[in-house]
Amino acid sequence: MSKDIDVLVLGGAGVDTVVYVPELPLPYADCHMVRPGIETRAGQSGDFVALTLNALGLRTHHVDMIGNDHEGELVRALHRDRGIPFTGFEQARGTKRAVNLVDAKGRRLSLYDTTRSTESDRFPEEAVQNLAAMSRHAHVVITHPCAFTLPALRESGVTISTDLHDWDGVNPYHEPYALTAEIVFLSTVALVDPERTMRDIARRGRASVVVATAGAAGAYLLADGELTHVQAVTPPAPVVDSNGAGDAFSSGFLFGWLRGEPIQQCARYGAIAGAHACTVPSTRADAISRAELLSRATTL
Repeated sequence: MSKDIDVLVLGGAGVDTVVYVPELPLPYADCHMVRPGIETRAGQSGDFVALTLNALGLRTHHVDMIGNDHEGELVRALHRDRGIPFTGFEQARGTKRAVNLVDAKGRRLSLYDTTRSTESDRFPEEAVQNLAAMSRHAHVVITHPCAFTLPALRESGVTISTDLHDWDGVNPYHEPYALTAEIVFLSTVALVDPERTMRDIARRGRASVVVATAGAAGAYLLADGELTHVQAVTPPAPVVDSNGAGDAFSSGFLFGWLRGEPIQQCARYGAIAGAHACTVPSTRADAISRAELLSRATTL
């Protein structure tokens, strides 16, 4: 079967309500007057990865469970408007949603609604197998029920990446993802000892590459047993929002990796894409273009 899909993105489709607040943590008060206002738009982790990969010219297909509701239509419309194929299986309790509080420094606090999925939710196995057979690579978001797709993805032979986000290195929920993927992304925000956690992932699992992003401090790259530091990239415009920066980093990295670029260059692409994402307000779902990424990579 021909590989018509460069990256199959599984999970992470949903809707965010973005609220700009004067500071975080938000002081208690009976009410706060917020500007520029409150806006609801489609775009969670899987959506942002699919959006960025597509903008970078990779043939991308996104699959997830969403509701037959207004929020689900927002998700479908986002993909339709950007020309990204999307397969949505019905989720009885509705589409995933969250509230993002964003302060004046661009820091984010996300409040996730955990009631939208049930333990019995599953992707149809045959559909996952068929999509995997057409794909070069699969990026698996850690939303339920994506962990149950991992055996079928492995059996298909497709390479796998995942983003553990703010994993503390202990929570067992993340382990199936951490130990199955060849490329593992995570944030250092909740890690006591990032190097120890990164090496533990590589030792116990299948990962040949582990990347831990550290915001303005750059990132740490573990490849072939060697840990190196990836310098942060100066954003091309003022920082307004960190939402989606990690997803953009993963996408930029995968862009280089699927092109066969050296691993350090892949990390550089990730840093550039992540820095760009910090200049985009949460109320918009915009991604760096392939031309801009490559141009900045040659000038930095």
